[in-house]
Amino acid sequence: MYWRPGCGFCSRLFRALDAAGIDVVRHDIWADAEARRFVRAHNDGDETVPTVDLGGVVRTNPPPRELVAEIRQRHPHLLRSG
Repeated sequence: MYWRPGCGFCSRLFRALDAAGIDVVRHDIWADAEARRFVRAHNDGDETVPTVDLGGVVRTNPPPRELVAEIRQRHPHLLRSG
């Protein structure tokens, strides 16, 4: 997940993913130039976050419930065990 500090939408998505038991690899676009380039490339030059790359499918600011449901259904290997 591509994010930046102070982003409320990012915080909301992090909370939903954590509550669902989904670990996230975080890419801070303010600290990582490559992450910033990735986000710009997928958002018409904008630094819109959260931007999520899930199995090569990139989504910008996905609704938390929909993303959690998709992960549970299509990517159950991403769920924490136990």
